[in-house]
Parts: sequence; structure tokens; C-alpha cells
Amino acid sequence: MTRQNEWGQPIGPELPGWVPPVVPPRATLVGHSCRVEPLDVEKHGRELFDANEGCRDARSFTYLPYGPFGTFEEYAAWLRASSQSDDPLFFAIVSTKTGTAIGVASYLRIAPASGSIEVGHLQFSPRLQRTPAATEAMFSMMKHAFELGYRRYEWKCDALNAPSRAAAERFGFSFEGIFRQATVYKNRSRDTAWYSIVDGEWPALERAFTQWLAPSNFDDAGVQRTPLGELIRAARR
Repeated sequence: MTRQNEWGQPIGPELPGWVPPVVPPRATLVGHSCRVEPLDVEKHGRELFDANEGCRDARSFTYLPYGPFGTFEEYAAWLRASSQSDDPLFFAIVSTKTGTAIGVASYLRIAPASGSIEVGHLQFSPRLQRTPAATEAMFSMMKHAFELGYRRYEWKCDALNAPSRAAAERFGFSFEGIFRQATVYKNRSRDTAWYSIVDGEWPALERAFTQWLAPSNFDDAGVQRTPLGELIRAARR
């Protein structure tokens, strides 16, 4: 039943004991197949450049507001500036198997006062794409955000970026709509697709991720026994 104030107007649910969360620290999140650690150009730069095959594939930067990068020096300059930013707060995704950096992700639009935070600036190299480590990295970041006390976890992308939208749905985000002509980047207009997970949904989604990432969910060849999408749909039911 919707609450009403003293004038009979509908108002939102009360948040007893609500305390705004802290800004995420520059801390390492350790998983089974990957670590998510603060971005460091000296430590991760060359590894990321090599994992992205020298950033030669311009298609991987189509929906990012920067890149592609013609040389390692150009890429390193971008990494150096990004590593010093507080919002976005950038991390490297490091394979625990090889010990090398194979992807980049960030928290951004960090708003403790409203308990909202976004994940973005995702750069998954070919070595990270479509692997359990890619899923575990996203799980680790959202788990950390909710454990810090955030109420809303956002995913936004160019509405024309079909792979990103499919990934959001696979990871359990709910589609909220299209913000038309939301921004301009690379001299073109962008409609932005909005997705979110809220804290009330998280416990069931966390169980789904945990079940999918369990070693028992993969056969000897590393093939998943139960798809994550199936577990996410069951969690939502």
C-alpha cells in the first residue's frame, strides 16, 4: 500500500536507518578466475595493450568516447589520466591464471547521497570476452557496491550497442527505457539505454551468480552446465 503524507499525497517508502554509503575505495577484489584491482599504467599498461592486440581493432572502441589508439604511447597516456580519476574510478581485470591484465572496468556517476552507482567504461580484450572471468569481474564489482550499501547499480550504453544491451540483460539488469539524444560523442548523437539492479533484487541475483560460478557448474572441458541466463530468470521469478 502506498504511503501518504498528512495532506493525503502519495510518497515513497520510508528508509529507516538509511546511511549513505562511502565512495568505493581503491581496493582489490579477489575472485577465483580474476582480480579486479586499481588501474596502474606502469603495472597494467603494456599487458592491456598486448591483450587488445595493440588496440588495432577499432571496432572495440566504437561505442566508447575515446580510442582507438594508434600507438602504445597514446594508449598509455589515456591509461595514466584515467588511473588518476576518482569518478570514473578505473580498475584493471587481471587473470589469476596468467597474472596479466586483460580488461578494464570502472565505477562512475558515484552518488553516495542517493545510493546510486554505475558500472561502465568496459574494455574486455579478446582474452577476456566470453569467459567466466568476464562474468566474475562484473559479479565482483556489483557485489562490492551492494556490500558498501548502494541501493541502485546502473548500466548505461549506446542504444545501438546490441552486445552491451545483451550483456546487461544476461547479468540480470532490468531495462528502464531510452533517453533520446542523451549525449554527443565522436561527433554523433547518442540515444542511451538505461538498465539497473536495485538492492531488493540483489540477494536472489547473487545466489544465481554464485551458482553459475561454482566449479560444479562446469564440465572437464570448461563448458557451463547451466547458463547464467537461466539462473537469472529463475531468480527473478
